[in-house]
Amino acid sequence: MRPVSSRRDFILRLTAVSAALGGGAALTACGGDDEQPEFLYGVASGDPLADRVILWTHARFPGSDDRVGLRWEVAEDAAFTRVVASGQATATREAGHTVKVDASGLAAGREYHYRFSHGGTRSLVGRTRTLPATASELSLAVMSCTNYPAGFFNVYAEVARSDAQFAIHLGDYIYEYPANGYASAGAAALGRTSVPANELFSLEDYRRRHAQYKSDADSKTLHARMPLIAVWDDHEIANDAYNGGAENHDPATEGSWAARRAAALQAHHEWMPIRSGADRSRIYRSFNFGNLVQLHMLDTRLVGRDEQISIGALAGLAGPAAQSAATAAYTSPSRQLLGAEQLSWLQGQLAASTATWQVLGQQVLMGRMEFPVSVLAALNSTDTSPEAVAAGTAAITAYLTAKATPPALRTPAQAALMNPALNPLLGYNLDAWDGYLAARETVLATVRQLGRKLVVLAGDTHNAWHSALTLKGLDAPALAGVKVGEEFATSSVSSPGLESYLPLPPAQVKSIFENVVDDLKWIDPSRRGFLKMRFTAAEAVGEWVFIDTITSRTYTANVGHTARYSG
Repeated sequence: MRPVSSRRDFILRLTAVSAALGGGAALTACGGDDEQPEFLYGVASGDPLADRVILWTHARFPGSDDRVGLRWEVAEDAAFTRVVASGQATATREAGHTVKVDASGLAAGREYHYRFSHGGTRSLVGRTRTLPATASELSLAVMSCTNYPAGFFNVYAEVARSDAQFAIHLGDYIYEYPANGYASAGAAALGRTSVPANELFSLEDYRRRHAQYKSDADSKTLHARMPLIAVWDDHEIANDAYNGGAENHDPATEGSWAARRAAALQAHHEWMPIRSGADRSRIYRSFNFGNLVQLHMLDTRLVGRDEQISIGALAGLAGPAAQSAATAAYTSPSRQLLGAEQLSWLQGQLAASTATWQVLGQQVLMGRMEFPVSVLAALNSTDTSPEAVAAGTAAITAYLTAKATPPALRTPAQAALMNPALNPLLGYNLDAWDGYLAARETVLATVRQLGRKLVVLAGDTHNAWHSALTLKGLDAPALAGVKVGEEFATSSVSSPGLESYLPLPPAQVKSIFENVVDDLKWIDPSRRGFLKMRFTAAEAVGEWVFIDTITSRTYTANVGHTARYSG
Protein backbone atom coordinates (compact mmCIF):
# COMPACT_ATOMS: atom_id res chain seq x y z
CA MET A 1 0.00 0.00 0.00
CA ARG A 2 1.58 3.30 -1.08
CA PRO A 3 0.27 6.55 0.44
CA VAL A 4 0.43 9.72 -1.59
CA SER A 5 0.61 13.01 0.25
CA SER A 6 -1.20 16.21 -0.63
CA ARG A 7 -1.45 17.27 -4.23
CA ARG A 8 0.53 20.40 -3.44
CA ASP A 9 3.47 18.35 -2.11
CA PHE A 10 3.37 16.12 -5.17
CA ILE A 11 3.46 19.07 -7.57
CA LEU A 12 6.28 20.67 -5.59
CA ARG A 13 8.30 17.48 -5.85
CA LEU A 14 7.54 17.23 -9.57
CA THR A 15 8.59 20.83 -10.16
CA ALA A 16 11.85 20.22 -8.32
CA VAL A 17 12.56 17.12 -10.39
CA SER A 18 11.67 18.97 -13.61
CA ALA A 19 14.03 21.79 -12.71
CA ALA A 20 16.82 19.31 -12.04
CA LEU A 21 16.21 17.46 -15.28
CA GLY A 22 15.60 20.45 -17.50
CA GLY A 23 18.10 23.01 -16.34
CA GLY A 24 15.37 25.22 -14.91
CA ALA A 25 12.50 24.48 -17.32
CA ALA A 26 9.13 24.93 -15.62
CA LEU A 27 5.76 23.37 -16.23
CA THR A 28 4.75 26.24 -18.52
CA ALA A 29 6.55 28.88 -20.50
CA CYS A 30 8.90 31.25 -18.74
CA GLY A 31 8.13 34.30 -20.86
CA GLY A 32 5.68 36.87 -19.64
CA ASP A 33 5.07 39.17 -22.61
CA ASP A 34 3.01 38.69 -25.73
CA GLU A 35 6.10 37.81 -27.79
CA GLN A 36 6.63 34.58 -25.89
CA PRO A 37 4.40 31.53 -26.40
CA GLU A 38 2.73 29.48 -23.72
CA PHE A 39 3.22 25.73 -23.39
CA LEU A 40 0.00 25.14 -21.48
CA TYR A 41 -0.40 21.41 -22.04
CA GLY A 42 3.06 20.06 -21.44
CA VAL A 43 4.87 17.69 -23.77
CA ALA A 44 4.35 14.11 -24.83
CA SER A 45 6.11 11.39 -26.77
CA GLY A 46 4.77 8.30 -28.44
CA ASP A 47 4.90 5.61 -31.11
CA PRO A 48 8.53 4.78 -30.37
CA LEU A 49 10.55 2.71 -32.83
CA ALA A 50 14.14 1.52 -32.53
CA ASP A 51 15.53 4.68 -34.15
CA ARG A 52 12.85 7.35 -33.67
CA VAL A 53 9.94 8.62 -31.60
CA ILE A 54 7.12 11.12 -32.01
CA LEU A 55 7.46 14.31 -29.92
CA TRP A 56 4.41 16.49 -29.23
CA THR A 57 3.54 19.84 -27.70
CA HIS A 58 1.09 22.75 -27.96
CA ALA A 59 2.37 26.30 -28.26
CA ARG A 60 0.46 29.53 -28.68
CA PHE A 61 1.05 33.23 -28.23
CA PRO A 62 -1.47 34.55 -25.67
CA GLY A 63 -4.52 35.95 -27.46
CA SER A 64 -3.08 35.33 -30.91
CA ASP A 65 -3.51 32.82 -33.73
CA ASP A 66 -0.06 33.57 -35.14
CA ARG A 67 2.22 30.68 -36.07
CA VAL A 68 4.80 29.76 -33.44
CA GLY A 69 8.21 28.72 -34.69
CA LEU A 70 9.80 26.18 -32.36
CA ARG A 71 13.13 24.47 -31.91
CA TRP A 72 13.09 20.88 -30.66
CA GLU A 73 16.00 19.02 -29.10
CA VAL A 74 16.67 15.44 -28.05
CA ALA A 75 19.58 14.82 -25.70
CA GLU A 76 21.26 11.93 -23.94
CA ASP A 77 21.47 13.90 -20.71
CA ALA A 78 19.08 16.02 -18.66
CA ALA A 79 21.27 19.12 -18.99
CA PHE A 80 21.19 18.93 -22.82
CA THR A 81 24.97 19.00 -23.12
CA ARG A 82 24.84 15.97 -25.46
CA VAL A 83 22.16 16.84 -28.00
CA VAL A 84 21.77 14.02 -30.54
CA ALA A 85 18.89 15.35 -32.66
CA SER A 86 17.31 18.75 -33.20
CA GLY A 87 15.31 20.72 -35.70
CA GLN A 88 12.61 23.27 -36.37
CA ALA A 89 8.84 22.86 -36.22
CA THR A 90 5.84 25.17 -36.33
CA ALA A 91 2.64 25.20 -34.30
CA THR A 92 -0.18 26.51 -36.48
CA ARG A 93 -3.82 27.44 -36.09
CA GLU A 94 -4.65 24.87 -38.79
CA ALA A 95 -3.35 22.12 -36.48
CA GLY A 96 -5.02 23.52 -33.37
CA HIS A 97 -1.68 25.07 -32.29
CA THR A 98 -0.24 21.58 -31.77
CA VAL A 99 2.97 20.30 -33.29
CA LYS A 100 4.37 16.80 -33.81
CA VAL A 101 7.91 15.84 -34.76
CA ASP A 102 9.20 12.42 -35.82
CA ALA A 103 12.62 12.61 -34.17
CA SER A 104 14.85 10.13 -35.99
CA GLY A 105 18.49 9.04 -35.92
CA LEU A 106 18.27 7.76 -32.34
CA ALA A 107 19.89 4.67 -30.86
CA ALA A 108 17.85 1.58 -29.97
CA GLY A 109 16.90 0.87 -26.37
CA ARG A 110 18.00 4.25 -25.05
CA GLU A 111 16.38 6.78 -22.74
CA TYR A 112 16.40 10.38 -23.97
CA HIS A 113 15.35 13.82 -22.78
CA TYR A 114 13.56 16.24 -25.09
CA ARG A 115 12.15 19.76 -25.08
CA PHE A 116 10.75 22.52 -27.27
CA SER A 117 11.72 26.17 -27.17
CA HIS A 118 10.99 29.56 -28.70
CA GLY A 119 13.58 32.20 -27.96
CA GLY A 120 14.20 32.04 -24.23
CA THR A 121 10.96 30.20 -23.47
CA ARG A 122 11.19 26.45 -22.98
CA SER A 123 8.64 23.73 -22.55
CA LEU A 124 8.68 21.18 -19.81
CA VAL A 125 11.44 18.62 -20.32
CA GLY A 126 10.15 15.17 -21.17
CA ARG A 127 11.74 11.74 -20.99
CA THR A 128 11.25 9.13 -23.65
CA ARG A 129 12.88 5.95 -24.91
CA THR A 130 13.30 4.00 -28.11
CA LEU A 131 12.40 0.37 -28.67
CA PRO A 132 15.17 -2.11 -27.89
CA ALA A 133 17.06 -4.09 -30.52
CA THR A 134 17.21 -6.99 -28.08
CA ALA A 135 15.33 -7.43 -24.82
CA SER A 136 15.19 -9.95 -21.98
CA GLU A 137 12.44 -8.13 -20.07
CA LEU A 138 9.73 -5.58 -20.84
CA SER A 139 7.40 -3.62 -18.56
CA LEU A 140 4.23 -1.95 -19.86
CA ALA A 141 1.62 0.16 -18.04
CA VAL A 142 -1.77 -0.50 -19.63
CA MET A 143 -4.63 1.98 -19.20
CA SER A 144 -8.12 2.67 -20.52
CA CYS A 145 -11.19 4.85 -20.07
CA THR A 146 -10.12 8.25 -18.75
CA ASN A 147 -13.16 10.34 -17.83
CA TYR A 148 -12.37 13.90 -16.70
CA PRO A 149 -15.65 14.74 -14.88
CA ALA A 150 -15.76 11.37 -13.09
CA GLY A 151 -12.76 12.16 -10.91
CA PHE A 152 -9.08 12.87 -10.63
CA PHE A 153 -6.51 11.09 -12.77
CA ASN A 154 -4.76 9.51 -9.79
CA VAL A 155 -4.10 6.43 -11.91
CA TYR A 156 -2.02 8.57 -14.27
CA ALA A 157 -0.01 9.80 -11.30
CA GLU A 158 0.59 6.23 -10.16
CA VAL A 159 1.68 5.09 -13.62
CA ALA A 160 4.14 8.00 -13.73
CA ARG A 161 5.59 6.79 -10.40
CA SER A 162 5.88 3.19 -11.60
CA ASP A 163 8.85 1.46 -13.19
CA ALA A 164 7.01 0.87 -16.46
CA GLN A 165 9.09 1.55 -19.56
CA PHE A 166 6.21 2.33 -21.91
CA ALA A 167 2.58 3.40 -21.45
CA ILE A 168 -0.24 1.77 -23.42
CA HIS A 169 -3.66 3.43 -23.69
CA LEU A 170 -6.41 1.24 -25.14
CA GLY A 171 -8.93 3.97 -25.85
CA ASP A 172 -11.59 6.25 -24.41
CA TYR A 173 -8.83 8.77 -23.79
CA ILE A 174 -11.55 11.45 -23.78
CA TYR A 175 -15.37 11.31 -23.56
CA GLU A 176 -17.74 13.12 -25.89
CA TYR A 177 -20.71 13.72 -23.59
CA PRO A 178 -22.04 17.14 -22.51
CA ALA A 179 -21.19 18.65 -19.14
CA ASN A 180 -24.31 17.18 -17.55
CA GLY A 181 -23.81 13.78 -19.20
CA TYR A 182 -22.30 10.44 -18.26
CA ALA A 183 -20.41 10.21 -14.93
CA SER A 184 -20.73 13.96 -14.27
CA ALA A 185 -22.76 13.97 -11.05
CA GLY A 186 -19.83 15.05 -8.88
CA ALA A 187 -17.93 17.08 -11.46
CA ALA A 188 -18.86 20.55 -10.18
CA ALA A 189 -17.85 19.72 -6.62
CA LEU A 190 -14.50 18.42 -7.86
CA GLY A 191 -13.94 21.39 -10.17
CA ARG A 192 -13.96 19.11 -13.20
CA THR A 193 -16.95 20.22 -15.27
CA SER A 194 -16.49 19.30 -18.92
CA VAL A 195 -15.75 21.95 -21.54
CA PRO A 196 -17.24 22.70 -23.90
CA ALA A 197 -20.55 22.26 -22.09
CA ASN A 198 -22.23 20.77 -25.14
CA GLU A 199 -21.77 17.30 -26.60
CA LEU A 200 -18.89 17.16 -29.06
CA PHE A 201 -19.69 17.50 -32.75
CA SER A 202 -17.34 19.99 -34.41
CA LEU A 203 -13.58 20.06 -34.78
CA GLU A 204 -13.35 22.91 -32.30
CA ASP A 205 -15.47 20.94 -29.80
CA TYR A 206 -13.13 17.96 -29.91
CA ARG A 207 -10.05 20.18 -29.73
CA ARG A 208 -11.32 21.92 -26.60
CA ARG A 209 -12.12 18.63 -24.89
CA HIS A 210 -8.66 17.23 -25.71
CA ALA A 211 -7.14 20.43 -24.35
CA GLN A 212 -9.06 20.09 -21.10
CA TYR A 213 -7.85 16.52 -20.59
CA LYS A 214 -4.28 17.52 -21.43
CA SER A 215 -4.49 20.42 -18.95
CA ASP A 216 -4.76 17.96 -16.06
CA ALA A 217 -1.56 18.00 -13.98
CA ASP A 218 -1.37 14.22 -13.75
CA SER A 219 -1.81 13.91 -17.49
CA LYS A 220 1.08 16.29 -18.06
CA THR A 221 3.22 14.37 -15.59
CA LEU A 222 2.52 11.01 -17.19
CA HIS A 223 3.12 12.17 -20.75
CA ALA A 224 6.40 13.81 -19.79
CA ARG A 225 7.55 10.65 -18.00
CA MET A 226 7.32 7.92 -20.69
CA PRO A 227 6.31 7.34 -24.31
CA LEU A 228 2.70 6.44 -25.07
CA ILE A 229 1.35 3.89 -27.56
CA ALA A 230 -2.39 4.49 -28.00
CA VAL A 231 -5.45 3.52 -29.99
CA TRP A 232 -8.88 5.06 -29.92
CA ASP A 233 -12.09 3.37 -28.80
CA ASP A 234 -15.58 4.82 -29.24
CA HIS A 235 -15.74 7.86 -26.94
CA GLU A 236 -13.03 9.70 -28.84
CA ILE A 237 -15.85 9.98 -31.38
CA ALA A 238 -19.23 8.79 -29.97
CA ASN A 239 -20.49 5.95 -27.79
CA ASP A 240 -20.76 2.48 -29.35
CA ALA A 241 -19.39 3.57 -32.69
CA TYR A 242 -19.10 1.21 -35.65
CA ASN A 243 -18.03 1.62 -39.26
CA GLY A 244 -21.20 3.46 -40.30
CA GLY A 245 -22.44 5.30 -37.22
CA ALA A 246 -22.80 5.16 -33.45
CA GLU A 247 -25.40 4.58 -30.76
CA ASN A 248 -24.76 8.14 -29.59
CA HIS A 249 -25.28 9.77 -32.98
CA ASP A 250 -28.60 10.57 -34.64
CA PRO A 251 -28.10 11.91 -38.18
CA ALA A 252 -31.63 13.35 -38.16
CA THR A 253 -30.81 15.75 -35.33
CA GLU A 254 -27.00 15.75 -35.12
CA GLY A 255 -25.93 15.96 -38.74
CA SER A 256 -23.54 13.91 -40.80
CA TRP A 257 -21.79 11.01 -39.09
CA ALA A 258 -18.96 11.24 -41.62
CA ALA A 259 -18.36 14.91 -40.75
CA ARG A 260 -18.43 14.23 -37.00
CA ARG A 261 -16.07 11.30 -37.35
CA ALA A 262 -13.66 13.32 -39.52
CA ALA A 263 -13.60 16.14 -36.97
CA ALA A 264 -12.96 13.74 -34.09
CA LEU A 265 -10.16 11.92 -35.90
CA GLN A 266 -8.47 15.15 -36.93
CA ALA A 267 -8.47 16.39 -33.35
CA HIS A 268 -7.20 13.02 -32.14
CA HIS A 269 -4.25 13.09 -34.52
CA GLU A 270 -3.50 16.69 -33.57
CA TRP A 271 -3.53 16.11 -29.81
CA MET A 272 -2.06 12.62 -29.48
CA PRO A 273 1.64 11.68 -29.93
CA ILE A 274 0.93 9.11 -32.64
CA ARG A 275 2.48 8.72 -36.07
CA SER A 276 -0.09 10.05 -38.55
CA GLY A 277 -0.31 8.87 -42.14
CA ALA A 278 -2.30 10.12 -45.09
CA ASP A 279 -5.29 8.00 -44.02
CA ARG A 280 -6.25 9.23 -40.56
CA SER A 281 -8.76 6.42 -40.12
CA ARG A 282 -6.01 3.79 -40.10
CA ILE A 283 -4.32 3.43 -36.72
CA TYR A 284 -3.54 -0.29 -36.55
CA ARG A 285 0.22 -0.78 -36.40
CA SER A 286 2.91 -3.02 -34.83
CA PHE A 287 5.82 -2.44 -32.45
CA ASN A 288 8.73 -4.87 -32.06
CA PHE A 289 10.35 -4.98 -28.63
CA GLY A 290 13.60 -6.71 -29.48
CA ASN A 291 12.09 -10.02 -30.57
CA LEU A 292 10.69 -10.51 -27.06
CA VAL A 293 7.29 -8.96 -27.75
CA GLN A 294 5.54 -7.99 -30.97
CA LEU A 295 2.75 -5.60 -30.00
CA HIS A 296 -0.05 -5.32 -32.56
CA MET A 297 -2.25 -2.31 -31.83
CA LEU A 298 -5.67 -2.90 -33.40
CA ASP A 299 -8.76 -0.89 -34.29
CA THR A 300 -11.81 -2.90 -33.24
CA ARG A 301 -14.04 0.18 -33.41
CA LEU A 302 -14.14 2.08 -36.69
CA VAL A 303 -12.52 0.65 -39.80
CA GLY A 304 -14.19 -2.75 -40.00
CA ARG A 305 -16.83 -3.20 -37.31
CA ASP A 306 -20.34 -4.17 -38.35
CA GLU A 307 -23.16 -2.61 -36.34
CA GLN A 308 -23.75 -4.07 -32.89
CA ILE A 309 -26.56 -6.57 -32.26
CA SER A 310 -29.07 -5.84 -29.51
CA ILE A 311 -28.96 -8.36 -26.68
CA GLY A 312 -32.70 -7.85 -26.23
CA ALA A 313 -33.40 -8.73 -29.85
CA LEU A 314 -31.11 -11.75 -29.69
CA ALA A 315 -32.81 -12.98 -26.51
CA GLY A 316 -36.24 -12.66 -28.10
CA LEU A 317 -37.43 -9.68 -26.09
CA ALA A 318 -38.25 -7.69 -29.25
CA GLY A 319 -40.35 -10.38 -30.91
CA PRO A 320 -39.72 -13.36 -33.21
CA ALA A 321 -38.89 -11.37 -36.34
CA ALA A 322 -36.28 -9.26 -34.60
CA GLN A 323 -34.83 -12.36 -32.94
CA SER A 324 -34.56 -14.17 -36.25
CA ALA A 325 -32.74 -11.26 -37.88
CA ALA A 326 -30.41 -10.82 -34.88
CA THR A 327 -29.59 -14.53 -34.79
CA ALA A 328 -28.77 -14.56 -38.50
CA ALA A 329 -26.37 -11.63 -38.08
CA TYR A 330 -24.90 -13.04 -34.84
CA THR A 331 -24.00 -16.39 -36.43
CA SER A 332 -22.99 -15.10 -39.86
CA PRO A 333 -19.52 -16.30 -40.91
CA SER A 334 -18.92 -12.98 -42.66
CA ARG A 335 -19.62 -10.78 -39.61
CA GLN A 336 -16.69 -8.39 -39.18
CA LEU A 337 -15.01 -6.65 -36.26
CA LEU A 338 -11.56 -5.90 -37.69
CA GLY A 339 -12.58 -5.79 -41.33
CA ALA A 340 -10.99 -7.82 -44.14
CA GLU A 341 -8.05 -5.46 -44.74
CA GLN A 342 -6.99 -5.20 -41.10
CA LEU A 343 -7.47 -8.95 -40.55
CA SER A 344 -5.23 -9.74 -43.51
CA TRP A 345 -2.62 -7.31 -42.18
CA LEU A 346 -2.75 -8.90 -38.70
CA GLN A 347 -2.43 -12.42 -40.09
CA GLY A 348 0.61 -11.28 -42.05
CA GLN A 349 2.17 -9.70 -38.98
CA LEU A 350 1.58 -12.82 -36.89
CA ALA A 351 3.05 -15.06 -39.57
CA ALA A 352 6.18 -12.94 -40.11
CA SER A 353 6.99 -12.14 -36.48
CA THR A 354 9.89 -13.89 -34.76
CA ALA A 355 9.05 -12.50 -31.30
CA THR A 356 8.47 -14.86 -28.38
CA TRP A 357 5.16 -13.21 -27.48
CA GLN A 358 2.42 -11.95 -29.77
CA VAL A 359 0.44 -9.26 -27.93
CA LEU A 360 -2.77 -7.69 -29.20
CA GLY A 361 -3.36 -4.20 -27.83
CA GLN A 362 -7.02 -3.53 -28.49
CA GLN A 363 -10.17 -2.09 -27.04
CA VAL A 364 -12.82 -4.67 -26.11
CA LEU A 365 -12.93 -8.00 -24.26
CA MET A 366 -12.00 -10.97 -26.42
CA GLY A 367 -12.60 -13.62 -23.76
CA ARG A 368 -15.85 -15.57 -24.03
CA MET A 369 -18.10 -13.96 -21.42
CA GLU A 370 -21.04 -16.26 -22.04
CA PHE A 371 -24.06 -16.36 -19.74
CA PRO A 372 -27.25 -18.44 -19.90
CA VAL A 373 -30.30 -16.40 -20.80
CA SER A 374 -31.82 -16.97 -17.34
CA VAL A 375 -28.82 -15.27 -15.69
CA LEU A 376 -28.54 -12.54 -18.35
CA ALA A 377 -32.15 -11.57 -17.74
CA ALA A 378 -31.41 -11.12 -14.04
CA LEU A 379 -28.21 -9.13 -14.62
CA ASN A 380 -29.72 -6.87 -17.28
CA SER A 381 -32.95 -6.10 -15.45
CA THR A 382 -33.57 -2.39 -14.92
CA ASP A 383 -36.08 -3.09 -12.15
CA THR A 384 -34.35 -2.39 -8.84
CA SER A 385 -37.32 -3.05 -6.61
CA PRO A 386 -36.68 -5.50 -3.74
CA GLU A 387 -38.98 -8.04 -5.37
CA ALA A 388 -37.17 -7.88 -8.71
CA VAL A 389 -33.74 -8.08 -7.10
CA ALA A 390 -34.86 -11.09 -5.04
CA ALA A 391 -36.24 -12.81 -8.14
CA GLY A 392 -33.03 -12.16 -10.06
CA THR A 393 -30.91 -13.46 -7.21
CA ALA A 394 -33.05 -16.59 -7.05
CA ALA A 395 -32.61 -17.16 -10.81
CA ILE A 396 -28.84 -16.82 -10.54
CA THR A 397 -28.70 -19.10 -7.50
CA ALA A 398 -30.80 -21.70 -9.29
CA TYR A 399 -28.39 -21.78 -12.23
CA LEU A 400 -25.27 -21.95 -10.07
CA THR A 401 -26.80 -24.76 -8.02
CA ALA A 402 -27.68 -26.69 -11.17
CA LYS A 403 -24.17 -26.18 -12.56
CA ALA A 404 -22.59 -27.49 -9.34
CA THR A 405 -24.84 -30.56 -9.26
CA PRO A 406 -23.51 -33.69 -11.04
CA PRO A 407 -25.56 -34.33 -14.22
CA ALA A 408 -26.92 -37.64 -12.96
CA LEU A 409 -28.30 -35.98 -9.82
CA ARG A 410 -29.96 -32.96 -11.42
CA THR A 411 -33.69 -32.46 -11.14
CA PRO A 412 -35.68 -31.97 -14.35
CA ALA A 413 -35.74 -28.22 -13.65
CA GLN A 414 -31.97 -28.18 -13.17
CA ALA A 415 -31.41 -30.23 -16.30
CA ALA A 416 -33.48 -27.69 -18.24
CA LEU A 417 -31.34 -24.83 -16.92
CA MET A 418 -28.19 -26.61 -18.12
CA ASN A 419 -29.64 -27.45 -21.54
CA PRO A 420 -28.32 -24.87 -24.07
CA ALA A 421 -31.31 -25.49 -26.31
CA LEU A 422 -33.66 -24.37 -23.51
CA ASN A 423 -31.37 -21.89 -21.72
CA PRO A 424 -28.93 -20.77 -24.44
CA LEU A 425 -25.56 -19.18 -23.73
CA LEU A 426 -25.16 -15.62 -25.03
CA GLY A 427 -22.37 -13.09 -24.77
CA TYR A 428 -22.83 -10.67 -21.88
CA ASN A 429 -21.56 -7.71 -23.90
CA LEU A 430 -22.28 -7.82 -27.63
CA ASP A 431 -20.24 -4.66 -28.21
CA ALA A 432 -17.20 -6.85 -27.40
CA TRP A 433 -15.84 -9.83 -29.35
CA ASP A 434 -18.78 -11.86 -27.96
CA GLY A 435 -20.91 -10.08 -30.56
CA TYR A 436 -18.57 -11.12 -33.39
CA LEU A 437 -18.20 -14.89 -33.11
CA ALA A 438 -16.70 -15.69 -36.50
CA ALA A 439 -14.26 -12.76 -36.34
CA ARG A 440 -12.89 -13.92 -32.97
CA GLU A 441 -12.67 -17.53 -34.09
CA THR A 442 -10.67 -16.52 -37.16
CA VAL A 443 -8.07 -14.62 -35.13
CA LEU A 444 -7.69 -17.36 -32.52
CA ALA A 445 -7.55 -20.09 -35.16
CA THR A 446 -4.78 -18.19 -36.94
CA VAL A 447 -2.77 -17.94 -33.72
CA ARG A 448 -3.23 -21.66 -33.03
CA GLN A 449 -2.28 -22.66 -36.55
CA LEU A 450 0.91 -20.57 -36.37
CA GLY A 451 1.78 -21.90 -32.91
CA ARG A 452 2.21 -18.43 -31.38
CA LYS A 453 2.20 -17.51 -27.69
CA LEU A 454 -0.68 -15.03 -27.39
CA VAL A 455 -1.55 -12.36 -24.83
CA VAL A 456 -4.49 -10.03 -25.48
CA LEU A 457 -4.77 -6.67 -23.71
CA ALA A 458 -8.22 -5.10 -23.39
CA GLY A 459 -9.97 -2.12 -21.83
CA ASP A 460 -13.42 -0.57 -22.42
CA THR A 461 -15.40 -2.24 -19.59
CA HIS A 462 -14.05 -0.10 -16.70
CA ASN A 463 -13.31 -3.30 -14.77
CA ALA A 464 -10.37 -5.69 -14.48
CA TRP A 465 -10.48 -9.21 -15.95
CA HIS A 466 -8.26 -12.21 -16.53
CA SER A 467 -9.53 -14.91 -18.91
CA ALA A 468 -8.46 -17.91 -20.92
CA LEU A 469 -8.90 -17.50 -24.67
CA THR A 470 -10.48 -20.61 -26.14
CA LEU A 471 -11.85 -21.67 -29.47
CA LYS A 472 -15.60 -22.05 -29.76
CA GLY A 473 -15.30 -24.71 -32.44
CA LEU A 474 -17.51 -23.00 -34.98
CA ASP A 475 -15.93 -24.78 -37.94
CA ALA A 476 -14.22 -27.61 -36.06
CA PRO A 477 -16.35 -28.82 -33.11
CA ALA A 478 -13.52 -31.05 -31.91
CA LEU A 479 -11.49 -27.91 -31.12
CA ALA A 480 -14.19 -26.38 -28.90
CA GLY A 481 -12.59 -25.31 -25.63
CA VAL A 482 -8.99 -25.55 -26.88
CA LYS A 483 -6.94 -22.81 -25.22
CA VAL A 484 -5.02 -20.44 -27.49
CA GLY A 485 -3.87 -17.67 -25.11
CA GLU A 486 -4.87 -15.47 -22.21
CA GLU A 487 -6.46 -12.06 -21.89
CA PHE A 488 -5.40 -9.42 -19.38
CA ALA A 489 -7.92 -6.57 -19.23
CA THR A 490 -7.35 -3.33 -17.36
CA SER A 491 -9.77 -1.39 -15.22
CA SER A 492 -10.49 2.27 -15.97
CA VAL A 493 -8.55 5.37 -15.02
CA SER A 494 -11.72 7.05 -13.75
CA SER A 495 -14.89 5.83 -15.50
CA PRO A 496 -17.33 3.92 -13.24
CA GLY A 497 -17.72 0.18 -13.70
CA LEU A 498 -20.17 -2.61 -12.95
CA GLU A 499 -20.68 -1.32 -9.43
CA SER A 500 -22.47 1.72 -10.85
CA TYR A 501 -25.32 -0.12 -12.53
CA LEU A 502 -25.64 -3.68 -11.21
CA PRO A 503 -27.91 -3.64 -8.12
CA LEU A 504 -25.72 -6.16 -6.30
CA PRO A 505 -22.75 -5.88 -3.91
CA PRO A 506 -19.39 -6.12 -5.73
CA ALA A 507 -18.48 -9.33 -3.90
CA GLN A 508 -21.66 -10.95 -5.19
CA VAL A 509 -21.04 -9.70 -8.74
CA LYS A 510 -17.53 -11.15 -8.57
CA SER A 511 -18.86 -14.50 -7.37
CA ILE A 512 -21.51 -14.66 -10.10
CA PHE A 513 -19.13 -13.87 -12.95
CA GLU A 514 -16.35 -16.16 -11.77
CA ASN A 515 -18.71 -19.09 -11.17
CA VAL A 516 -20.91 -18.72 -14.26
CA VAL A 517 -18.33 -17.90 -16.95
CA ASP A 518 -16.18 -20.92 -17.75
CA ASP A 519 -13.19 -19.08 -19.27
CA LEU A 520 -13.05 -16.31 -16.66
CA LYS A 521 -10.24 -16.74 -14.15
CA TRP A 522 -10.68 -13.56 -12.12
CA ILE A 523 -12.54 -10.24 -12.07
CA ASP A 524 -12.48 -7.08 -10.01
CA PRO A 525 -15.87 -5.40 -10.52
CA SER A 526 -15.49 -2.13 -8.64
CA ARG A 527 -12.03 -0.52 -8.47
CA ARG A 528 -10.17 1.94 -10.67
CA GLY A 529 -6.58 1.30 -11.67
CA PHE A 530 -4.17 0.09 -14.34
CA LEU A 531 -2.50 -3.11 -15.46
CA LYS A 532 1.27 -3.54 -15.30
CA MET A 533 2.45 -6.24 -17.70
CA ARG A 534 5.92 -7.75 -17.46
CA PHE A 535 7.27 -10.02 -20.17
CA THR A 536 10.25 -12.34 -20.15
CA ALA A 537 10.98 -15.22 -22.49
CA ALA A 538 9.55 -17.58 -19.87
CA GLU A 539 6.33 -15.85 -18.83
CA ALA A 540 3.93 -12.93 -18.98
CA VAL A 541 2.99 -11.49 -15.59
CA GLY A 542 0.06 -9.16 -15.04
CA GLU A 543 -0.22 -7.01 -11.92
CA TRP A 544 -3.48 -5.12 -11.44
CA VAL A 545 -2.75 -1.93 -9.51
CA PHE A 546 -5.74 -0.27 -7.84
CA ILE A 547 -6.23 3.09 -6.18
CA ASP A 548 -8.69 3.66 -3.36
CA THR A 549 -10.27 6.90 -4.59
CA ILE A 550 -10.65 9.27 -7.53
CA THR A 551 -12.59 11.89 -5.57
CA SER A 552 -9.62 13.08 -3.52
CA ARG A 553 -6.16 14.10 -4.60
CA THR A 554 -4.79 12.01 -1.76
CA TYR A 555 -4.97 8.30 -2.44
CA THR A 556 -3.37 4.96 -1.74
CA ALA A 557 -2.39 2.33 -4.28
CA ASN A 558 -1.79 -1.40 -4.06
CA VAL A 559 -1.37 -4.47 -6.24
CA GLY A 560 -4.75 -6.17 -5.99
CA HIS A 561 -4.04 -9.28 -8.06
CA THR A 562 -1.18 -10.97 -9.91
CA ALA A 563 -1.48 -13.56 -12.69
CA ARG A 564 1.22 -15.49 -14.55
CA TYR A 565 1.06 -17.12 -17.96
CA SER A 566 3.83 -19.18 -19.52
CA GLY A 567 2.15 -19.77 -22.87
